[in-house]
Amino acid sequence: MEVVILQGSKQIGKLAADAVEALLRRKPNAVLGLATGSSPLPVYDELAARHKQGLDFSAAHAFALDEYVGLPPGHRESYREVIGREFTSRVNILPGNVHTPDGSAADIPAECRAYEDRMRAVGGVDLQILGVGTDGHIGFNEPGSSLASRTRIKTLIEQTRRDNARFFAGLADVPHHVVTQGLGTILEARHVVLVATGAQKSPAVRDFVEGPVSAICPASVLQFHPHATILVDEAAASSLKLADFYRHTYDHKPSWQGL
Repeated sequence: MEVVILQGSKQIGKLAADAVEALLRRKPNAVLGLATGSSPLPVYDELAARHKQGLDFSAAHAFALDEYVGLPPGHRESYREVIGREFTSRVNILPGNVHTPDGSAADIPAECRAYEDRMRAVGGVDLQILGVGTDGHIGFNEPGSSLASRTRIKTLIEQTRRDNARFFAGLADVPHHVVTQGLGTILEARHVVLVATGAQKSPAVRDFVEGPVSAICPASVLQFHPHATILVDEAAASSLKLADFYRHTYDHKPSWQGL
C-alpha cells in the first residue's frame, strides 16, 4: 500500500488522472472501475479536461461499484445517472461500454452473478477508483462485510443513509438496500486508487491504513492488495502515525516507478 499525502483535492485529482491516462495510453481498451460520491469528483473533472485535450476513452469499458435497489430506471440519484452526469457523459466512452448493476432486476442474486460475469468477459478491472466512508466502508461494503465477499445485495447502516440523505429529499427517501461489488471483487482489480479528503475521513484513513485488517473496517482489506495507491490531503492524513514517513517515501520515489 502506497500512501501519498498531497495539499488538496486538485493535486489528488491530477495524480489519479495521471494513472488513468498512463493506463489508457498503453491499453486503450482498459477497464475502469468507477465510484460515486464527492471524493472522486476532482478525478473525473481532471479526466474530462484531459479528454478535451485529446485523451481517448472510446475503446474503454467502465463498471460502477454499486447501485441502489428499488429506484426506478432513470431516477436522478441512481448511480447510473450519477456516473453519467459526473463522468461518462463528459468523455467519449461508448454508452454500451458503461456498466452498472441493475438494482431493479426481478432476480437480484442472478443479476449479481451476471455483473461479475460481465466484468470477467472484458478481462477484469484494470484500475478501480475508490472513496472511503467515515466508517471505513468501500463500495457499499458496510462494517461487518466478509473480506472475501462478491457482488451482492447489502443493507445500508443508518449512518450511511444519513450521509447520503443530502442527495435526496430527505432520509426517508434513501433506499435501505444496494447492490455492491464485494471486497473480494474489488481486490481483483489490478490497481486500486483510493481518494480521501477532509478531516472527517481521518479516523477511517488511520484505521484502514495503519490498523488491523478487520471486517469492522472494510477498507483495511486493501492492505492485502499488491497495488493499492491511497491519495489523501493533509486533513485526511492528520491521524496517521507514519505521515512523515509516507511523505519522505513519496518525495524520494524513483521516477521510473510510476503511481
